[in-house]
Amino acid sequence: MSLDVSPALLEQAERGEVDEAEFVDCVRTSLPYAWGMISSLVARLRSDGGEFADNQTPPPDEQARGQLLRAMASDAIRGALERHFAVRLAFQNCHRVAVFPLDVSADDRFARFTSIRGQLLNQSPELRDC
Repeated sequence: MSLDVSPALLEQAERGEVDEAEFVDCVRTSLPYAWGMISSLVARLRSDGGEFADNQTPPPDEQARGQLLRAMASDAIRGALERHFAVRLAFQNCHRVAVFPLDVSADDRFARFTSIRGQLLNQSPELRDC
């Protein structure tokens, strides 16, 4: 299971509408490594400015790697995180997460980062089995 869903949140989902803030809190508590990674990148982007902030350090273990993969692979989780932090998220390999501001000034850099070329240039033998 990718999230530790409380009975109350599950009941909301069964009834129909889900409070997104409660869903985001569920993500925060269920995927603490992924949350911390994205939070720190958002803080760095806001403090340093620039076109984006990214992580290039592999997760410390498989549990952390799994959290990051679950957060980035789920459209619902990823979308909720983007709305919560007011950023665009991008992902390469098993650990390279990047956050981009929503404004159009970062559109070209975002397109380069998420391009086929960008993906190929981010390959290395060390990451082959990640």
